[in-house]
Amino acid sequence: MCGRFIRTSPRAVLVDEFGVEHFVNVDFAPRYNIAPSQTVEALINDGTELRLGPMKWGYTTSSEKQTKPTPINARAETVATMPLFREAFHRRRCLVVADGFYEWRKDGRTKTPYLIRLRSERPFGFAAIWASMRTAMGQHVGTCAILTCPPNELVAPIHNRMPVILPKGARDRWLEPSADAGELRSLLTPFPADQMEAYPVSTLVNSPRNDSPECARRVADGSLLVF
Repeated sequence: MCGRFIRTSPRAVLVDEFGVEHFVNVDFAPRYNIAPSQTVEALINDGTELRLGPMKWGYTTSSEKQTKPTPINARAETVATMPLFREAFHRRRCLVVADGFYEWRKDGRTKTPYLIRLRSERPFGFAAIWASMRTAMGQHVGTCAILTCPPNELVAPIHNRMPVILPKGARDRWLEPSADAGELRSLLTPFPADQMEAYPVSTLVNSPRNDSPECARRVADGSLLVF
């Protein structure tokens, strides 16, 4: 699964990387410990332009209090057919912007958090789906779930799933409103391991109340993992 990530790149870098044409209420302050139910920044193609704006991380169309947690992830293997997600897969796809994500490796009773990112240190986009929720005040709020897939060779020793990261060549197709479902499913594969790195970080990240550069900082004796 993907349950925590960071977004730190400034506006100019996001424009350069994604070709964003329109920003809507985007807070560019660096975030080092984004957690479920919080606001994330998502890129959509509205048919005329690429637009980046806020969404709530947790897929739902209802503003009523939920008896169960709203889904934060959708499995790539079933997103096209699962009743909860299939309409969004065909009609409402987005990219959640990130600079790295966290996973925890289990060693007996110990869980060690790792930050996993691109070796280029560039931002990237998680494949995601979104829905619209109407609040009690009548406002429409976007909600989203990040797609996950089997891990690549770098992530596998840390966790048994990883978020779907789309390379540059696949982003436009994922966001294209008229894209073919078969083609879309073919995009949902593990990102190449040789383009990523991982390293252990402080257990400060275990609490979503902590949101500082220390959450993403490599621990002094931690080994850098590359494939």
